Amino acid sequence: MRELTRRGFTTVAAGTVGALAAGDTALAASAGGGERERTAPATESGVWRRSPDELRGMWIATVANRDWPSEPGLSAERQRAELRGLLDSAERSRLNTVYFQARPTADALWPSPHEPWSACLTGEQGRDPGWDPLGYVVREAHRRGLQVEAWFNPYRVAQHDDPGKLHPDHPVRRNPDWAVAYGGSLYYDPGLPEVRRFVQDAMLDALVRYDIDGVHWDDYFYPYPALGEIFDDDATYRRYGGGFKDLATWRRHNIDSLVRETAARVRAVKPWVRFGVSPFGVWRNQAADPRGSRTRAGVQTYDDLYADTRSWVRNGWIDYVLPQLYWHIGFADADYAVLADWWAEAVRPTRARLFLGEALYKAIDPAQPEPWQDPAELSRHLRHARRLPEVRGHAFFSAKEVASDPTGAMARVIRDHYTR
Repeated sequence: MRELTRRGFTTVAAGTVGALAAGDTALAASAGGGERERTAPATESGVWRRSPDELRGMWIATVANRDWPSEPGLSAERQRAELRGLLDSAERSRLNTVYFQARPTADALWPSPHEPWSACLTGEQGRDPGWDPLGYVVREAHRRGLQVEAWFNPYRVAQHDDPGKLHPDHPVRRNPDWAVAYGGSLYYDPGLPEVRRFVQDAMLDALVRYDIDGVHWDDYFYPYPALGEIFDDDATYRRYGGGFKDLATWRRHNIDSLVRETAARVRAVKPWVRFGVSPFGVWRNQAADPRGSRTRAGVQTYDDLYADTRSWVRNGWIDYVLPQLYWHIGFADADYAVLADWWAEAVRPTRARLFLGEALYKAIDPAQPEPWQDPAELSRHLRHARRLPEVRGHAFFSAKEVASDPTGAMARVIRDHYTR
């Protein structure tokens, strides 16, 4: 069901802390460039140097040039000007946090020693753009009083399935057995321990180099189901899955390990930096699990993406969860209000903070159902969430719509909820 898939620009069918910390000491010593560190103590609880009382965020998506830059190959000055414009729109909208997509497809928007420069900048993967976008956005955002979370996609390699199109020095060209072709795209194989360690190193290089306020993941782990296709990790399962009762349990273990290990490494390197995930909004339907939500979603993160997001919250592995609740109030299969209530209950006995992801992009789309044609729909979402003390804020997808706001939906949110 298209209504129950994630963001509109995507098409889908149906070790120990001590050991990790030691590795990260070497990582920190070897990293060069970027911003000079601003040292700061961890908070008393060991989490978060600073945090807004109410999160008001927006995503800046770089994959396929969704939000920024507007097209590949622009001059460095034009790219910087566009980026400043998006940050200015966040400031005008009284937001306080931006999620900057720094690693969209196993590439980088900073001078990474692990993966090539992103093609979204120059049109050619691996080509140096002559400047450092992640370092620039951190400086410019902080100058405006905005926090910056570096947004990473752990396992997506390319939005095509031809390894020959990747840069000659790309890790998949050097290690072809690391990649799986599926649904017309390439993915790192999450079942390979060397892949799991590598993607952590690639992401955490940015943590070491820059004064970011958070490490942020979106909803892609194992890929969304592609009708009639099989994610071919049989050889990896035969090699590493012997101790698990079935393939699904082993795959969830692989993603659990990635989350748990990354959390430990973030806290070992910079315990004041928060680590959070923005999953697809439905963990499981109640029909599949009595602990699930009163929904009939066509995708469930636990069963289809092998991401047990509820357990990550319950186990304290993530500092916050930001589910993408991209449906209107009253939608029969996945009601925004029902899911907001479910997530509030899920975080209630934990230390994790709860923020809610809002589908601003739907509020400008005439093809969406009637409730989205009312500019007040998003404002109603925030009004409902204010009844839930566990909800500590909202993030809007995405920056392009925050800046343009053709229907006035964002202006309505600001007028009704962001007066200060």
